[in-house]
Amino acid sequence: MVPFSGVIWLYLRRIYDLREDHDYTQKAVAEYLEIHPNVYRRYEKGTRTFPLDLIIKLADFYGVSTDYLLGRTDVPTPYPPVKTK
Repeated sequence: MVPFSGVIWLYLRRIYDLREDHDYTQKAVAEYLEIHPNVYRRYEKGTRTFPLDLIIKLADFYGVSTDYLLGRTDVPTPYPPVKTK
């Protein structure tokens, strides 16, 4: 099992890397999330914990799974939707 601090590092690192890879500023991502840029900066630095609803929004924004953002998988592709009867 990965230590808790290791999971947080992967999680924050992936959020930072995705933002940089897409050439977005922290301000642009904060606007998408409808939060103040300083709040987003604290999330990315790890001084605040991301709420679940914002993790989901970021996963949708970048087209990745929440498991990828959280460091539970190295496969960024979201899972296919579950078919219900």
